[in-house]
Amino acid sequence: MNNTRKKLPVALVTGFDPFDGEALNPSFEIARALDGEIVAGHRVVGAELPTEFARSLPALDALLRRHRPALVIALGQAGGRSGISLERVAVNLIDARIADNAGEQPVDVRIVKRAANAYFATLPVKAMLAALRAADIPAELSQSAGSFVCNQVFYGLMHRLGRSRSRARGGFVHVPYLPEQAKKFPGAASLPLATMIAAIRLCVETALTTRADLRYPGGATH
Repeated sequence: MNNTRKKLPVALVTGFDPFDGEALNPSFEIARALDGEIVAGHRVVGAELPTEFARSLPALDALLRRHRPALVIALGQAGGRSGISLERVAVNLIDARIADNAGEQPVDVRIVKRAANAYFATLPVKAMLAALRAADIPAELSQSAGSFVCNQVFYGLMHRLGRSRSRARGGFVHVPYLPEQAKKFPGAASLPLATMIAAIRLCVETALTTRADLRYPGGATH
């Protein structure tokens, strides 16, 4: 990598390793594909996080220390969702329906003791949604990132950015199954990897070039 690329500010995109018996996790496949790209004057660093409660946040901490990113978009797989889900809220709760990759299954545990019950993403999620829909990519705003390792990383990220008083923006995006994964689940929605790569590239670009989010109704009724 030449010195000019090294000096560019970093947009960090993370994904997870496969879990729950899957051979692939589209979140990391996307991060890996985007690694090294230049988007809106920033160098994208794609990295993998372990789907383990004990190791995911230390791994994230190491990436934040190393790269000091201007933007962080963490990705995770949400099988059963129909498109790109832009998460709005991280809650201070782990309640694991399944065990993580280390066999741990915490129930009703706070992620950070004596910390806020929830954090909002600082990404321009409505602008990102509008950009995705303009590109004919299925997308939605989501009010819940669940209570598994994805939510733990989302909450941990926002907690860390807030405590560091960093100007970096951050948030979380869930992606659906790949077509080859969906074959095991009749009726399950999926998106091709190329479509998801384009979607997250567009999310990165929109987040880096949009300071004030759009204002239009985007809430849920349930």
